[in-house]
Parts: sequence; C-alpha cells; structure tokens
Amino acid sequence: MTENETSRAERFAAGKAVLDTVHGDSGHGVIDSLADIAPELGHQIVAWGYGDIYSRPGLEPQQRQLVTLGILTALGGSEPQLEVHVDASLNVGLTPEQIIEAFLHSSIYAGIPRALNAVGVARKVFAERGLLPLN
Repeated sequence: MTENETSRAERFAAGKAVLDTVHGDSGHGVIDSLADIAPELGHQIVAWGYGDIYSRPGLEPQQRQLVTLGILTALGGSEPQLEVHVDASLNVGLTPEQIIEAFLHSSIYAGIPRALNAVGVARKVFAERGLLPLN
C-alpha cells in the first residue's frame, strides 16, 4: 500500500469510528446506499465529513448536531438527511425538547415552513423511538 492509500484508509477508518458512535447502524445505510452508484461520495462522507471535520476539537457532538439541524432546516429539501441527523442528535444525548427548540429557533432565520418540515421529520423519528408525546 502506498502512503497515500494508507492515509486514505486511515482517514476512512477514523471517520467510520466517529460515524458509528454518532449514527450507529443508520449511518451505514446511507453509505451502503451509495455503493453501486457513487462509492467515492460515500468514502468522502466518512473520511472527510466524519474523520476530518466531525472529529475536530472545539465543538462537542451535541453542539455539532445542533449546528447540523439548523443548517439542514435552513436548506430545506434535505428531509432525508435531517431524519438521519435527528436520530443522531438523540444518539449523542440531545433531548427531543432540545431538538424542537433548535427548530423553533431556526424558524426565525429559515422561515416557518422549513421549521414545520423539520418538526414533521422529528415527529417521525420520535414516534419510531417511542418518544411521543413530548409533554
């Protein structure tokens, strides 16, 4: 193996460890879904997104997930990714109430329709995990 291939493999392994911690099995589904059409995209999500970026010091996993929830809400049209990250937010210790608060806060900057879409995604994830009703 060349130095570049070793570095590539090491970055992927480091990213996979972070991905497993944050997403559990659901993270593998996203990567696996790319294997037949865009395996390099899957590799980059793991190696770069999780190995290089997500694992950086400076923000805790909960803080990173709050940023991600806000960005995906603001983008709109990212509901499948938002679903994965609502689930990940619960995995890293955010409460359902904190997740809903992030969407309420996002409504100021991203708009009510996008916040409503995000809450709809959260409802689905919370229901699947037996976390409804919240109050």
